[in-house]
Amino acid sequence: MTNPSETPAHRYSPELAATIEKTWQKFWIDNGTFNAPNPVGDLAPTGGETLPEEKLFVQDMFPFPSGAGLHVGHPLGYIATDVFGRYNRMLGKNVLHTLGYDAFGLPAEQYAIQTGTHPRVKTQESINNMERQLGRLGLAHDKRRAVATTDVEFYRWTQWIFLQIFNAWFDPAQQKARPIAELHPLLESGEVAVPEELAVKFGARTYAELTQKQKAEVVDSFRLVYRTNSLVNWCPGLGTVLANEEVTADGRSERGNFPVFRKNLSQWMMRITAYADRLLDDLALLDWPDKVKSMQQNWIGRSRGAEVDFAVEAATGEAVASESLAGEATITVFTTRPDTLFGATYMVLAPEHPLVDALVDAAPANAYAADAVDTRWTFGHSTPSEAVAAYRASIAAKSDLERQENKEKTGVFLGAYATNPVNGARIPVFIADYVLTGYGTGAIMAVPAHDSRDYEFAGEFGLPLVEVVAGGDISVEAYTEAGVAVNSANESGLDINGLGKEDAIAAVISWLEARSLGREKIQYKLRDWLFARQRYWGEPFPIVYDADGIAHGLPESMLPIELPDVEDYNPVSFDPNDADSEPQPPLAKAKDWVEVELDLGDGVQRYTRDTNVMPQWAGSSWYQLRYIDPTNADEFCNIDNERYWTGPRSTSDSGGVDLYVGGVEHAVLHLLYARFWHKVLYDLGYVTSREPYRRLYNQGYIQAFAYVDSRGVYVPAAEVEERDGRFFYNGEEVTQEYGKMGKSLKNSVSPEEICDDYGADTLRVYEMAMGPLDTSRPWATKDVVGAQRFLQRLWRLVIDENTGNLVVVDDAVLTNDDNKALHRTVAGVREDYTELRLNTVVAKLIEYVNYLTKAYPAGAPRSAVEPVVLMVAPVAPHIAEELWTRLGNKTADGTVAYEPFPTFDEQWLVDDTIELPVQVNGKVRGRVTVAVDAAQADIIAAALADPGIANHVEGKTVVKEIVVPGRMVNLVVK
Repeated sequence: MTNPSETPAHRYSPELAATIEKTWQKFWIDNGTFNAPNPVGDLAPTGGETLPEEKLFVQDMFPFPSGAGLHVGHPLGYIATDVFGRYNRMLGKNVLHTLGYDAFGLPAEQYAIQTGTHPRVKTQESINNMERQLGRLGLAHDKRRAVATTDVEFYRWTQWIFLQIFNAWFDPAQQKARPIAELHPLLESGEVAVPEELAVKFGARTYAELTQKQKAEVVDSFRLVYRTNSLVNWCPGLGTVLANEEVTADGRSERGNFPVFRKNLSQWMMRITAYADRLLDDLALLDWPDKVKSMQQNWIGRSRGAEVDFAVEAATGEAVASESLAGEATITVFTTRPDTLFGATYMVLAPEHPLVDALVDAAPANAYAADAVDTRWTFGHSTPSEAVAAYRASIAAKSDLERQENKEKTGVFLGAYATNPVNGARIPVFIADYVLTGYGTGAIMAVPAHDSRDYEFAGEFGLPLVEVVAGGDISVEAYTEAGVAVNSANESGLDINGLGKEDAIAAVISWLEARSLGREKIQYKLRDWLFARQRYWGEPFPIVYDADGIAHGLPESMLPIELPDVEDYNPVSFDPNDADSEPQPPLAKAKDWVEVELDLGDGVQRYTRDTNVMPQWAGSSWYQLRYIDPTNADEFCNIDNERYWTGPRSTSDSGGVDLYVGGVEHAVLHLLYARFWHKVLYDLGYVTSREPYRRLYNQGYIQAFAYVDSRGVYVPAAEVEERDGRFFYNGEEVTQEYGKMGKSLKNSVSPEEICDDYGADTLRVYEMAMGPLDTSRPWATKDVVGAQRFLQRLWRLVIDENTGNLVVVDDAVLTNDDNKALHRTVAGVREDYTELRLNTVVAKLIEYVNYLTKAYPAGAPRSAVEPVVLMVAPVAPHIAEELWTRLGNKTADGTVAYEPFPTFDEQWLVDDTIELPVQVNGKVRGRVTVAVDAAQADIIAAALADPGIANHVEGKTVVKEIVVPGRMVNLVVK
């Protein structure tokens, strides 16, 4: 007899699990088990095999290889997509699943700056570490398809795509991108006009009248990639421009906590705004969470309204001339509520608005001396020029978010007035930080009675309120509902009093358009994409500049443009508070690389390379296409392969990756940028799919408890003891918190630690069982043992722990109860796998294994056990492979990965009998089992015949019999 204290020699232990996992992981790699074939090219079948009729492209969001390594929260989505992919392989589909690395990023560059080590070294170390950690999990990836954005052969094609966008323009008539080559004849013929501002600048009305340099400038103004002076987030302390997401709400750099200033710089921009309507409208084609769609809709921010022109004059009453407008100054505003024009009592420009300087220059020195100028309007200065300069300096470090959300309203009077076009009222013009250049025209007509922010500003500056929409009490707060127009009529035929919002808007727009004072307009919050960084570790631009400063895209034959080696990876940094400093990127130091002699068709000339690099978004905007065709040296992605994996299935289908899984934090920018790049490639004929991602699923997060001592310092969570509901570290009581798992909170748990202590399959089962995939859930290491015990029970259904022999009974016939348990489990598990309800998959498998363990303690029928081994294979593949092999199953490819998934018989899903509770005078006294279709009389007879119920009825009279079909029986007795 075995000593109970001894572990049976063949128990499914962590040591045995590790051996099994290493064996099968090596088998999968050696045999290319998860290599998915392409229709054509290097990855196509070589033996003439036909591809499966059905395919599945499942993809995880591009991970960044962190030197800190993974914690158990990171693999949650990777395990889920692996489970889903494995299940679909068993359904006979050709499954493409791989994982690459979004490897250009600030951490590697910062490490290079600190140590002098090339960023590629640290990046590769991080990739190797992550590969090793993920390798423990047995993920079914096609390793041939893995890419990193830092691979020269990858970013060669990133540069190539950039050139396709650079050499394209958006044709508003066709609502699509077209090659720049098709624009030239349209400009020559006059079918496409020279933009008005350039025609004025050059003093020429037609394209033919322009010089070659001027023609180049006109063409550049149409490109989908263009350079412009744009307002950017300049961080002198880091020596680089930052994206909005890299700036904290209080206007400081996320890295280093340096001040960030708003500054006009010449930058590369991508004209994503040209695609605003398509990006918005095509959301209807996508199987995405409603929350994500709403976030994209709000970011794009399409709204209908009117542009309204306000004539401007200085405080002296004289018209203000603006050189930039080649005439008298006019402030144009965009408003979604032109019906409230009669209530506009002042105007506000963004402090960076190009008209501000012209208005200040025109203001007389004594503009602030007039009786009408409230001292609150002057920012404590005696002239508009002094006040504006001081005000701009005071808000330079504020982020857009801080400016918009700041409740404290500040501003400066410009010494100028505008004329309200509907009533001729002379209203003061201010600048204020709550108005941004990034939305509308950078100017607003302020209607304080009906806009909350205007109401707050008016209160601070003593400006009047005029009610023009009835329904609220404007002495208390702004009334912002639709309402009915009041106090809104003039002597020129405009009278909207009594009209509702929509009718009033239409009437005002019609009146404005008839007098050339305004026009109907669709406006967007979406801004063009700032596409440049003053860093080293990024994709170089395939662009050079000639002696005249004209940008030239390099020919494809010169790609890739590789990063040169530099001695110093630092951008030139400045005094953190030096807002007037200018960026000097690290690449500018590589003089031999920057200055080149090239023949671009006009003979050898001297050119200067662009010293900025692309933002990290570049590689992640198209990587799914390189997964499809990673070894193609001639194309970024063969269109036949793209059509097979992501092409549309019908005219109403957008096409794209079949399942894309990742966190909701990428709901806007990454997805918006990827959709934009993909649509340009579609327009130019390089892909057949209109969208990159057909179905999107946002997984939740694994969170954990963290503990803080009396100093407010986090202590190692693993070393905290719980006693009577209180928590102690080294004898001192600490406070428990709950939230994100991470290194800084000292609550990380390494997946390697769990694999060592329990096995990778146990980790996989536990993470999938923790809760619904799309919700966050708490990690508890002590609960992992439950997943381990489930796998041990599964093991014992096949293997005797003491002898290692099989315990299944080969010729046993399944009972009706067995068939019901089996077929119901199969039906439920198939549905749950399909719908990514992986926690209930595990629950159903546990229930079925428990049933077999209880029903067959000496050995269950093979026909009952083999299906559960197949059903568990997607979620716990190593143990499934081992058990399937030990059961004697021989497959051509030696793996369970392509075995058909079990099917079910409908007859076993329907009950023949049903158990009903029986109440006597409202209290349950017993239960009876009857046929599902039993008549009411038979149900009553069965209830009265039950001994337990009969005891409560004996000697009494049944005065009422109630049967609720399928639910209950109630007997009323006296």
